[in-house]
Amino acid sequence: MTGPLRPVFHEGQVLAAGDLTAVVEHARGAHARHTRHLHDWGVAEGLGLLAEPRTDPLTGARYVEVSAAPGIAVDGTGREIVLAEPVVLRESDFEEVNGADQPTDEPYPVFLLAADREPARTPRADSCGAGTAKTRVEEAYRIRYGRLGDERLVAEQRPPAIGTPLTDPPADWPVLIGYVRWTDGHFSGVATGARGVAVRFAGVRADTVSARSGTLTLRTGSAADEGQPALVLSGGDTPGLVFGLYRGSGTVAPLMTLAANGNLSIEGSFSGLMAQGSTLVASGTATDGMLLPLPKGVTPEQVADGRVVLHAQLTPRAPATATDSMLHSVVEAAVDAERRVRCRVRLYDPLKAPEVVVEQPGAVDFLVLATVAATNGGG
Repeated sequence: MTGPLRPVFHEGQVLAAGDLTAVVEHARGAHARHTRHLHDWGVAEGLGLLAEPRTDPLTGARYVEVSAAPGIAVDGTGREIVLAEPVVLRESDFEEVNGADQPTDEPYPVFLLAADREPARTPRADSCGAGTAKTRVEEAYRIRYGRLGDERLVAEQRPPAIGTPLTDPPADWPVLIGYVRWTDGHFSGVATGARGVAVRFAGVRADTVSARSGTLTLRTGSAADEGQPALVLSGGDTPGLVFGLYRGSGTVAPLMTLAANGNLSIEGSFSGLMAQGSTLVASGTATDGMLLPLPKGVTPEQVADGRVVLHAQLTPRAPATATDSMLHSVVEAAVDAERRVRCRVRLYDPLKAPEVVVEQPGAVDFLVLATVAATNGGG
C-alpha cells in the first residue's frame, strides 16, 4: 500500500491537465488529513441562526425570517464549508420535509453540508474562448432541514479512514448549526439546542499546548470580556497558575493563585475534603437513638470510602430525678457504625418502697472528630 503521491516536475516536461490537478489534490489531501485528525469537527466561526420579525401581508400574522450568519464549519471528512455572506432559510424547503407534521413547539434541526457546483461565471479552457471545458469548481454548501430527533444522528457519524481522500462530489456530513420553530406555515423562532443536543463547535486535539510568549491563557470566549473567567499559566521569572476574572482593562483579577513553591492563595472560602493533617470537630448533646452529625464540610461518601476517619467520644449526662435520694447508673453509652447513639440508664431510689429499678433512655454529650486518613507517600 502506497502513501500519498506528491507530483514533481523537470525542465522541458509537458504538463498535462492531470499533472496540475495532482498538485491541487496533494494539497487538498494534506489539508484534509490535518483538519480531520488534529481537530474536532463542527462550527469554527459564525453560522448562527438569526431571526428577524416579519408580518404576513395576507393574514397579518407575525413570524420571523431566519438567516444563517456568514461563517466557517469543518466536517468530519476534513472539508471546510464556507458561507461568505448571510443566507436566508427558505420556508418552502422546510415544508417539503416537515410540512405534514402535527403542530408542535419542538424545534427542528438545521444542518449545513458541503457541496460542489459549477460556478455561474468561470474562465474557459483557453484565453481565446475556444474551449468548452470548465476550469473551476465552486466549493459550495447545502442547507438541510431534519426531522425531529435527527440531531442525534449527527453524533453517530464516523470519520473516514486515515488515507481516504476527499471525494467529488463531497460525502454527506451534516453539521448542526441550530434549530428552528414552525408555527402556522412560518418560522416562529430559533434555538441553539434541543433535546439535549446543542450546536457542536470545532476543537483541537493535542496532548501538549505550548506558548511562545511564556504565558498560556484559557478563557471561555474569543474576547477578554469583563467579568468572564480565565486560567493563566505563566513561566519565566515568576512561574505560577492563576484563576480569576477579567477586569475592564483586560487583565485578570486573581481569585486563586498557585505559586511555584506550592503555596495556594484563594480570595474566597474553601470547602470540600480537608487537607491531610487537619481536623474538623462537631459537638453537642444527643439522646438514645439519635444520629451523630458530621462536622461541617464532611460528607457521608468521604467517610464510607475511607477518605475521612471519624472518632467519637461520648460522656453520659446525669438524668433528671424525681427525688434527691434517686441513684442512677449507666447501662450503655455507645455509638454504632451508622453513628447512631445507644444510651440507657438505670434509676433506683433506695429510700422508696417498694424497691423498683427503672431502665430508661439516656442522653450523652458528644464530640466527633473528622481527620483525613494517612497515606504512604503523602499523596
